[in-house]
Amino acid sequence: MRRTPARRPTIKDIALRAGVSESAVSFALNGRPGVSETTRDRVRRVAEELGWQPSAAARALSGEGSGTVGLVLARPAKTLGVESFFLQLVSGIQEVLSRRKLGLLFQVVEDIDAECAVYRRWWAEHRVDGMLVVDPRGSDPRLALLDELGLPAVVVGTLPEPHTEYPGISNLWADDALAMASIVDHLHGLGHRRIAHIAGLPDLTHTRRRINSLRAEADRRGLRDVDSVTTDYSETQGAEATRRVLAWDPRPTAIVYDNDVLAVAGLGVAAERGIAVPADLAIVAWDDSVLTRSTHPALTALVRDTAVYGGHAAEQLIALLDGGPAVRVQDELPHLQARGSTAARAAP
Repeated sequence: MRRTPARRPTIKDIALRAGVSESAVSFALNGRPGVSETTRDRVRRVAEELGWQPSAAARALSGEGSGTVGLVLARPAKTLGVESFFLQLVSGIQEVLSRRKLGLLFQVVEDIDAECAVYRRWWAEHRVDGMLVVDPRGSDPRLALLDELGLPAVVVGTLPEPHTEYPGISNLWADDALAMASIVDHLHGLGHRRIAHIAGLPDLTHTRRRINSLRAEADRRGLRDVDSVTTDYSETQGAEATRRVLAWDPRPTAIVYDNDVLAVAGLGVAAERGIAVPADLAIVAWDDSVLTRSTHPALTALVRDTAVYGGHAAEQLIALLDGGPAVRVQDELPHLQARGSTAARAAP
């Protein structure tokens, strides 16, 4: 037998139980003048008893907000299935938003133009009250667009220098340059002098900072056999890039990968080539995850609580929605966790 779906309580239901007019209920629930405090309290108590909630559409039409924030990710969808960073980031964001009964509207698109189109559509449809923005670019049209639309936003990641400050846009970032320096310090201390870097998407600000930091650290130590290769973060391109750098002459003795998926793919290529890790090749992953901890050997990786990082971004956005000023906050620097994939380099 087909069940009749439960009916949502309405303003009419509240008015009947409270013994007032529907207009009085509307005034009371929307905080408008025209009813006594006694009536207002009675209406709100009845609404709570009935489990009434205002519809998002009605709130948007009345200018009260949607109760939702947005996150659009302009990356190839195929790279997201096994990458843990964004799953952890979103879980931290959602945990903080849920405390304020805010929803998260999430969409994956192919490129930055499509992302901007989503911003315009969500703004026009009153779908979101603010945005979380990831993967800053060197020339990034999203910030000016969000400022134009008047959408509060938090950019997660390093902004390019110089950049325009906008009154409604905050920034949460960690220092990728210092993180890369810590990796080079570790590898150099183990005796590695030929270092390859399998990087992510080339137009991202953090990719450029990592590449530039690697080059600066290499120059400071007089290392000549150091270079970076960019990828789309996928396992396929990670494996292809690893095969390419392992064909260099001289061959690198260490490879740094910009995420856990790339690093695990690289470890597989080393195994297929009969290259022992860490005896013949050291491997470092930028992001720690269950993947990096489950391989043999386990992979040395940069460790941070990504869910907490996401929570901090959500807290910044809530502060903007509450009328606070835009801020720029440097988050905790990831620390390097040495594991079995790096070891002292035997003398050549």
